[in-house]
Amino acid sequence: MASATSPSLFVSHGAPTLALEPNAAHLFLRRLPQQLPPPRAILAVSAHWTTAEPAVGTGAKPDTIHDFAGFPPQLYDLTYPAPGAPDVADEVHALLQGAGIAVTRDPDRGLDHGAWVPLRLMYPHADVPVTQLSIQPHLGPAHHLALGRTLQTLRRRGVLLLASGGLVHNLGRLDRSSQPPPWAAQFEQWMTDAVVGGDLEALLAYRQRAPHAEDAHPTDEHLLPLFVALGAAGDRPRGSVLHRSFTYGSLSMASYAFSEG
Repeated sequence: MASATSPSLFVSHGAPTLALEPNAAHLFLRRLPQQLPPPRAILAVSAHWTTAEPAVGTGAKPDTIHDFAGFPPQLYDLTYPAPGAPDVADEVHALLQGAGIAVTRDPDRGLDHGAWVPLRLMYPHADVPVTQLSIQPHLGPAHHLALGRTLQTLRRRGVLLLASGGLVHNLGRLDRSSQPPPWAAQFEQWMTDAVVGGDLEALLAYRQRAPHAEDAHPTDEHLLPLFVALGAAGDRPRGSVLHRSFTYGSLSMASYAFSEG
């Protein structure tokens, strides 16, 4: 049983090829567990599981979902056979229900690439139980902050909350440039400053206040997991930078840890 409080993390998972390419973000995720207390279990919140209302995976042996197309064949051979965490799923269900948030159980949900790609790098032996919680893109940042706040106690019970998305995510503007374009770099810098400064008001209003928000996120889903991680850190969350890099020109791989400010 983990004795230390587990952190609340946001990681950018980038393209599925992160699992194979030894770039800066790949190496960062491999080393990240050295900075963390050993988790009892993991609750993954991925941009790639979207539902009308929150759902939590209750399966004992979640499948590896290859929810992408057009990538190298070896990616489709990769699996992540971690055990499920139905006990943690029950805790999540009870916490959300207790907060008056409608939530369903999904016994058939596997682990999508937003979950298994970073986890395969972090915990390659697949020996830590994992469950997933879905996001609701139509409900926005404030809803996801509230979701996270209901889950704060899990961290004190040794559950690692791993929110997985992308700090800059516009697939229509990828390129092979060695430097990120100004619009991506400026958005990433603004977000990092707001996270480190604990400016929750600005983060919740990022679409109105961040430079180039529409370019960085044509849709919200890849940033919404960050707000779950924020909420799970406490009422006055403050972030610290774990990693910053870019891939494919404009995909930010920034990752943060959150704690009570």
